[in-house]
Amino acid sequence: MREKLRDVRRVPLDWSDMVIGCECGGSDATSGLAGNPTVGCFFDALVDAGGTAIFEEIVEAIGLEDQLLNRAATPLARQQIDATYAKAIAYCRSVRQYSVAPGNFAGGLTTIEEKSMGALAKSGSQPIQGVLKVGQAPHHPGLWLLDSVPDEHFMQFGYANPNDTEGLMDLIAAGSQVVLLVTGRGSVIGSPIAPLVKITGNSQTYHKMEQDMDYDASRVLRGEMTLGGQAWELSELIARIVAGEQSKPERLGHREYFIMYKHQDTPTLVQGCRQ
Repeated sequence: MREKLRDVRRVPLDWSDMVIGCECGGSDATSGLAGNPTVGCFFDALVDAGGTAIFEEIVEAIGLEDQLLNRAATPLARQQIDATYAKAIAYCRSVRQYSVAPGNFAGGLTTIEEKSMGALAKSGSQPIQGVLKVGQAPHHPGLWLLDSVPDEHFMQFGYANPNDTEGLMDLIAAGSQVVLLVTGRGSVIGSPIAPLVKITGNSQTYHKMEQDMDYDASRVLRGEMTLGGQAWELSELIARIVAGEQSKPERLGHREYFIMYKHQDTPTLVQGCRQ
C-alpha cells in the first residue's frame, strides 16, 4: 500500500472535501469552557464551508435531550436523535454507571448534567443532520451525531463504558480523515490510522504535556483570544496537518487503538449472544 501511495498524485483540497470527527476525554471544567467550545466554533465554520463534522459521546449528553432534539435538521433526524438518547439512558442504567469519573470531579465538574453541557459544546450550533451508526459514513455534508452505544441486548455482554481510544476508532470508521480530542486533564492516547489532534483548555495541562498537546485553547479564559480567533488558529493547524505536517501524537509515535465489538442492529433472538 505504501508503494502504491507513492504514485498517488497530490491535488488541492478545500474544506468541503473534509470529514472531521471529535470527542473529548479526561474532561475538566476547562473542557466545557474553552476546549470544546473552540472545536464547536471550528465545526460551525467547517459546515458553513461545505464540510462534514461528526461528534459523538451520546452518553455524555445526559440531561440535554431537548437541546439535541431542537437542533434536528429534519423530522427523521429528530426521530433518530430521540431513539439514540433513549438507548443511551437505558445503557447507563443497565451498567449502573453514567459517563462521569472521579477525575472529572477533581477537575472542577460537579454533575453529569454539567459535564454533558460542556461535552455538547464541541458540536457547535449547526443543525444535526442525523445519527450515524459505527461504520456508517455521513450521507451528505453537515453536522452528524455518531451513536457509539451497542443495542440493548449486548449491553451486559462484556461491554464496558466507552473509552477514548474506542471512540476515536468509531469516528474513523465513520470516515473521519482527522480526529480531534479535547482533554482537560490530559489523555495519553494516539491513533494508527488518521491523524489525531489534541486540544486542551487547561494551560497547566498544555505546559506539562506540551510534547503531546497540539493546541492550547486556554487563552480565551484569560481574555487573550476570542473563541472565533482560536477556532481560526485551530483550522490553520488542521490544514497544515492535512497537508502532511505531523501532529504531536504522531511525532511521539502514539499508535494506540482499541476495536470493540458492537452490535447495533437488533438481533432476532431476544437474548442475543447469550443464547
